Amino acid sequence: MAQATTSAAPTTAAPATAGEPWYKVLYIQVLIAIALGIAVGYFYPEFGKSLKWLGDAFVALIKMMIAPIIFCTIVHGIASIGDLKKVGRVGLKALIYFEVVSTIALLIGVLVGEVIRPGADFHADPSKLDASKVATYASKAAADSTVAHIMALIPKSFFDAFATGDLLQVLLISILTGVVVTGMGARAEGISHAIDTAGQVFFRIIGLIVKLAPLGAFGAMAFTIGEYGIQKVVDLAWLVGTFYVTALLFVIVVLGGIARFAGFSIFRFLAYIKDELLIVLGTSSSETVLPHMMTKMRRLGCSDSVVGLVIPTGYSFNLDGTNIYMTLATLFLAQAVGADLSFGQYATIIVVAMLTSKGASGVTGAGFITLAATLAAIPNNPVPVAAMTLVLGIDKFMSECRALTNLIGNGVACVVVSRWEGELDADKLREVMAHPVSIGTHISDESPEPMDTSEHAPKVAAAQ
Repeated sequence: MAQATTSAAPTTAAPATAGEPWYKVLYIQVLIAIALGIAVGYFYPEFGKSLKWLGDAFVALIKMMIAPIIFCTIVHGIASIGDLKKVGRVGLKALIYFEVVSTIALLIGVLVGEVIRPGADFHADPSKLDASKVATYASKAAADSTVAHIMALIPKSFFDAFATGDLLQVLLISILTGVVVTGMGARAEGISHAIDTAGQVFFRIIGLIVKLAPLGAFGAMAFTIGEYGIQKVVDLAWLVGTFYVTALLFVIVVLGGIARFAGFSIFRFLAYIKDELLIVLGTSSSETVLPHMMTKMRRLGCSDSVVGLVIPTGYSFNLDGTNIYMTLATLFLAQAVGADLSFGQYATIIVVAMLTSKGASGVTGAGFITLAATLAAIPNNPVPVAAMTLVLGIDKFMSECRALTNLIGNGVACVVVSRWEGELDADKLREVMAHPVSIGTHISDESPEPMDTSEHAPKVAAAQ
């Protein structure tokens, strides 16, 4: 069942902001806020720690809208496609891409860890490490299992998934609802239109909330520096630097190569999403920009159906930064305590990390829990859980890099799957990428245009 909506998606990019004063441009506001937050946290650490609520409040405001936006987008997208075979095809292609790139990320983490060996000169004594500091993370990891993962997909009720904000549960409910609505025939048109309209409202609310991003970034950064201090980074500078450089090379080489194959420049893409990157840098959570990332990918020329399926699922299944971190951090801890890992233990780390990372959504600190789960699953584990205390103090700084890499990876995945499906508007992609500075210099409160799936809709062409 194809549903024609009121208007077609525009073929032009978002309006430029050339005439807007520099101090009103969002990415500049966020950049200034991050710098001020670092200064306040460094010179006035106690005051900086008291500002934590600003970052928490901003993240909470964003998260309260994520579940309904994902639900409306996926249900309307599936219902508008009308072809469940196509929905399955898009989903399968996305999962194949996710697994291939995620595996590459895991292997890169292992390779860099073995070549650079960031923990080789650390010489930590496991008997002197305080395991109580990571007891909470270890207990959560201990409860992790394949059965637990499966059961975690099922919410206690329809509304419980929205109340808890569990992305995997919301995805399950959204897909089931979209499939059912698709099979309702003519009655589905009214339901689909109502859900689409509700989605427009939620996107506009997000547009208003995102204007508070500078305050959120300021509070979060002031707390981070005030609580953990710069010294934590200095003490483990070799590990922090190794991870950041590895993530940067992954973005430029791996994702850059994939982007080139898909017909665009990774550097222009980064310029296009600089607002989102700075917000994630300030809040350490990629979930804060999920709704607007979906809007920007539509403006980039990706089809609405692909955006609605790939971006939300990518937040649970395509975590490149988290994958790099887990294998690299595991090897660092093993090297720091003088443990030698066998080939079988390396293989176990990769397989387990591939599974545990699927639950590490864009929430701050989730990667640390998955690291604990990965360590716990190593057979004849020579790395004590207490070793995690070595990286506990810098996890906030590592979380920022994980979130940034995850965000970039999901954006690239959306373009690639759209091209693979033959639903990438090549003209719009070239137009937007030709003017990366004028696109996305601020986040507007405009919601995405309704989809036009009628037979008279302009056809898109695969990027050359």
